[in-house]
Amino acid sequence: MKLAQYLDSTYLKTPTQAGISEEETTANVIQLVEEAIAFNFKLVMLRANYISLAKEMINKASSGILVGTVIGFHEGTYSVEKKLIEAQKAIDLGADDLDFVVNYEAFKKGEISLIKEEVAKGTALGLQNNKVVKWIIEVAALNNKEIATISMLIKNVVIDNFGKENAKNVFVKSSTGFYKTENDKPNGATFESIKIMSENAKPLKIKAAGGVKTKNDALKMITLGVERIGTSSAKEIIEETTINSEY
Repeated sequence: MKLAQYLDSTYLKTPTQAGISEEETTANVIQLVEEAIAFNFKLVMLRANYISLAKEMINKASSGILVGTVIGFHEGTYSVEKKLIEAQKAIDLGADDLDFVVNYEAFKKGEISLIKEEVAKGTALGLQNNKVVKWIIEVAALNNKEIATISMLIKNVVIDNFGKENAKNVFVKSSTGFYKTENDKPNGATFESIKIMSENAKPLKIKAAGGVKTKNDALKMITLGVERIGTSSAKEIIEETTINSEY
């Protein structure tokens, strides 16, 4: 197993969120892309305004690294129309993967028709343009029953509208990594939430994001059925693997 090919190396903080300048943010993005090329990660996950820079670097290096971006990030409360406009702009910039934030607040209020609409339309736009589509459900905002229900809902919308043959190009993803939790509870993927997602979303694929920082955590996520791991610690995970493999 090539662990690097499960990793979506991620940098999504805006300069304001990170408390740094635009120039420092760009430098962080450049470093992330350089590391991804060096370690042959599956993908770099960046804000849309860095897609062109990342693509240029990857092409110059003759690398096969993919570039993904986020849609409706991070609250998910954008209208369906706004999400589709944002997704089209990302497609035009050359993004390979589109990670949409589901309107999980609407889901919690029982607005199921809205969720069905955005999943159907967002997935259609992505698949029509040969993109991988991921739906972020924000597990930290949901209880276990809600995680199971929304995972199954997304699966059913995708299968009913696009068939099982397209399931390989659609993921259910755990988290944005930006959700504010109380009492220092995890705001990203947990083993429990990933197990529930895997049980209810298959044959759609599963992406664990948020809080995966060690080789052991990454490997356990994979045993639970995860096919992608979004992490800001991709380099550290691989270096730990490299060190351990020497023994």
